[in-house]
Amino acid sequence: MTKQEFINLYQKNMDIETKKESEKLVNGLFLTLEEVLAKGEELSIIGFGKFEVVTQSARTCRNPKTGEAIEVAEKKVVKFKVGKVLAEKVAK
Repeated sequence: MTKQEFINLYQKNMDIETKKESEKLVNGLFLTLEEVLAKGEELSIIGFGKFEVVTQSARTCRNPKTGEAIEVAEKKVVKFKVGKVLAEKVAK
């Protein structure tokens, strides 16, 4: 699903009159999520899941084509752990 398809579905589900208003709300949600994660904080939404920033340690990997060793630096990544309610809905 693309972002525009998500906005259209959000507009339909929330009974919002204009596409512009639903796009504004969805963009606001994403900007807020980005802001929270950029600060290194976690965001927990009961039943849906938890977003958190974790640090992946530096490691040595191999290029599968050449077999050459490659050093990968330490980096921060976003981790999502699904909540119980969402997991049950997806499993159906």
